[in-house]
Amino acid sequence: MSNRLFGTDGIRGRVNEFPITAEVALRAGKAVAQVLRAASPDGNRVIVGKDTRLSGDMLEAALTAGLVSMGMDVYLADPMPTPAVALLTREMEAAAGIVLTASHNPFEDNGLKIFGPDGYKLNDELEALIERHILGEETEAPVIAPAGIGRIHRVDNAAERFAQSAKQAAGFPSLNGLKVVIDCGNGAAWRIAPQLFRDLGAEVIATGVDPDGLNINAECGALYPQKAGELVREHGADLGVSFDGDADRVIFTDAEGLVISGDCILGLAAIALKEQGKLREQTLVCTVMSNLGLHEAMKRHGIAVEVTAVGDRHVLERIREKGCSFGGENSGHLIFADHATTGDGILSALLVLRMMREKGASLRELASVVEEYPSRLVNLPVREKPPIASLPKLTALMAEADAAFDSNGRQLIRYSGTEKKIRIMVEHRDAAEVDRWIGKFSEVIREEIG
Repeated sequence: MSNRLFGTDGIRGRVNEFPITAEVALRAGKAVAQVLRAASPDGNRVIVGKDTRLSGDMLEAALTAGLVSMGMDVYLADPMPTPAVALLTREMEAAAGIVLTASHNPFEDNGLKIFGPDGYKLNDELEALIERHILGEETEAPVIAPAGIGRIHRVDNAAERFAQSAKQAAGFPSLNGLKVVIDCGNGAAWRIAPQLFRDLGAEVIATGVDPDGLNINAECGALYPQKAGELVREHGADLGVSFDGDADRVIFTDAEGLVISGDCILGLAAIALKEQGKLREQTLVCTVMSNLGLHEAMKRHGIAVEVTAVGDRHVLERIREKGCSFGGENSGHLIFADHATTGDGILSALLVLRMMREKGASLRELASVVEEYPSRLVNLPVREKPPIASLPKLTALMAEADAAFDSNGRQLIRYSGTEKKIRIMVEHRDAAEVDRWIGKFSEVIREEIG
């Protein structure tokens, strides 16, 4: 299936370069209208949100023009977390929800994430159809008569609706007595998250709450949880919570300011849900990137593990397919499927804090259930992305590593779905072996790809 525009998480790229241009955004608006209104004939409403990137206004204007030209009514939610747009799409019975964001990428990038009327990301078939329309490979829809052009509205209470929904889903946990560092990454959560935690009684030290269009994810947020860790130590806080640019994922730091990996959070949450009788099928869904230590911890607690390809969409598809209730990625996507249709950093943070309160334990104590193998992930820029199977030296080295590792480790090498990068991940019981094999793989990749 062609995937020239859509990657692992929507359409993404550098602004003012194909496909992240005003022209493509205009065509995307027309394509979404044509495809998703056809799937929902009575629906002519689309929710549009964005994060805090400078390019958001430009792309929003073009996307909105495309939508209204096809007779769709557009409801603008302004800077808003991705899960908030998914929620509004369902609650307002819209035909689609679209978020202009490049998630954790720097401000120079942007993208489009598209949700269907059920609040879930689109499947491959619908993405491919929208793509063909954008690229002019499908028949254009008839021109809309002047009286049929859509209107533009604003969702004035979007933040309040999302905050109330998150509190309710988490059971209105009392955070009284907790001191929490909240790092919003100068992204979409910058207004909502600090106030929400204060409303529930926490003392909040907020950072990453001064977006200027250029500083989203810039040495802050989920990619730089060490910043929250420094503030935790400085203020004597109980933990740190760091969101990425569109707040669909979260990374935690403990009371000592040390980063807790996403796999440890997946493990402690799965165990807590099982104890509460809320882990359907007694199964955790995670991706191939999750540490072998997580698998061993789940086995000790009688929890099965389903493994998917990288991407929270793949995790959610498996959750729905198997009737499970929880899963996520080591990168910080946590999907509590009983409450949300996508990764939701803010809701996930509330639920984890509630687990801490209910167990009367620190985050570090809860996370100790997972003992991770030494692991290292390296991202190397590449000029092009030829199929890995077509690289004889690399594939031979991968086979050599598999034989050498046996059950003591593993390697995973794949291209980024959104950037011109190749990702090298090595895990092993022996940290020295991790570094040695990372070096060998990096050398061969530079030789074969550049």
